[in-house]
Amino acid sequence: MAKMSGARKFLRLLGWTFGGALVLIVLVMLLFRFVNPPASAFMLGYQLEYPHKSLAYDWVSMSEISPWMPLAVVASEDQRFPYHAGVDFEAIRQALSEYRAGEGLRGASTITQQTAKNLFLWNGRSFVRKAIEAVLALGLDGLWPKKRVLEVYLNIAEFGPGIYGVEAASQAFFGKPARHLSEYQAARLAAVLPNPKVLSAASPSSYVLEREAWIRGQMAQLGLGHLRDL
Repeated sequence: MAKMSGARKFLRLLGWTFGGALVLIVLVMLLFRFVNPPASAFMLGYQLEYPHKSLAYDWVSMSEISPWMPLAVVASEDQRFPYHAGVDFEAIRQALSEYRAGEGLRGASTITQQTAKNLFLWNGRSFVRKAIEAVLALGLDGLWPKKRVLEVYLNIAEFGPGIYGVEAASQAFFGKPARHLSEYQAARLAAVLPNPKVLSAASPSSYVLEREAWIRGQMAQLGLGHLRDL
């Protein structure tokens, strides 16, 4: 009986802890719907790993970002962004189908998932982190407008070692504010997002240039109207 009572207390404590953590996460999500995040989990991780290196981060509102930049990241990372609910289950099914057919397993993360990962989680490829990322993405999509998700993503995405957000990236690589980015420059920045610690917007490899050209083609197909109703 004593053992059963102890087990019940442990489970009750576990339930309260989980419930409290869930409420806290929802409250933080609601807060960041209206208040710009002062930093992200990835930024804090960078500062812990490299305490003596500087970090560039300068928040700007969507109105201060060239319209080419959100189109470039959607064209590059998540073309169904306006339509899915934070997690693109159709893209996941397609990726799994390709994997079963013998092709490599490609990522199917949405911009919403990447926002949740960068803002709240740690870097890595574990299934546990991926599952938490998906749950957080569904929560963000339910609590934030799509435009807010895209605004936060553009401001916290890493574009190079220690360079976070489109304003810092635009100043670092092109010497201009984000509102003046051209179509070509926006595509260049989007091209390095898959691996900004290796790929460089300042000294683009042939892979980055090829990816930039592909992104520009996708941008032309989608058009600026693709994001008009966000």
